[in-house]
Amino acid sequence: MKINSWGVRGSIPTSGADTKHYGGRTSSTLVSEDGELLVLDAGSGIQEFNSINAATYKRVDILLTHLHMDHIQGLGFFSPFFVPDLEVHIWGPLSSRNSLHSRISRYLSPPLFPVTIRELPCNLILHEIGNSQFEIGHFKIQSAFVIHPGPTVGYRITGNKSVFTYIPDHEPELGRNGIIKDPKWISGYDLAAGADLLYHDGQYTTEEYNKKRGWGHTSMVDTLLYASLAKVKHLLIAHHDPQHTDTQLNEMFIELKKEHDYPFKYEMAVEGMEINLP
Repeated sequence: MKINSWGVRGSIPTSGADTKHYGGRTSSTLVSEDGELLVLDAGSGIQEFNSINAATYKRVDILLTHLHMDHIQGLGFFSPFFVPDLEVHIWGPLSSRNSLHSRISRYLSPPLFPVTIRELPCNLILHEIGNSQFEIGHFKIQSAFVIHPGPTVGYRITGNKSVFTYIPDHEPELGRNGIIKDPKWISGYDLAAGADLLYHDGQYTTEEYNKKRGWGHTSMVDTLLYASLAKVKHLLIAHHDPQHTDTQLNEMFIELKKEHDYPFKYEMAVEGMEINLP
């Protein structure tokens, strides 16, 4: 299973020399194996898909964790939408208020976007999911609601030999005294447990998190604790704050390594990185 990080920034795209290394594009990740692929989230990083010839595929699947703007702002520029009759599936969290079609249409319509869903020439199919299990090709996928404002899910993707867990926006620290240590009470635990690779929110320092508690994101220290409790093998800390420069992120990670020693590998997600799981 191959993982390509197309966008690892959170909240809003950034640009400039100060964010060149980690990248400024928002959440989007490609998972591919044996000629099949999944696109996770549709932030500005999804522009990278334009280098892939979508016409060579029978279908393309986008798995959305939630519908905040930094995770869907690239939808209108997703090239498979404009391939006539190509089967494009969008999977996203169900809501008790509005359908997935209705919520996506708010963005893919004027005044926010000039092209509406009904004008897309592809064969678009929408799927509403919650605490669900389903298959796409040979991939076995588990989704579950996680703690973040608005309906939000994380994904556990099982390929031929590897497991990849993707939870880019998540705040599991909301217990009275931080993360509850009992697995049955940890948000998203079943998704992350024993994963070969966990891609997880780590937007804040501990000091920043204390001022932004309840905003839906995690401190780097608590991301490490979460990964430890879930016994993952490799952690990517992602959803970097738009205010954090490359220099600041490097300094934060150096301090993290000095103060926290865990038996699993952990590193900062970088736009453009590629990881091949065993």
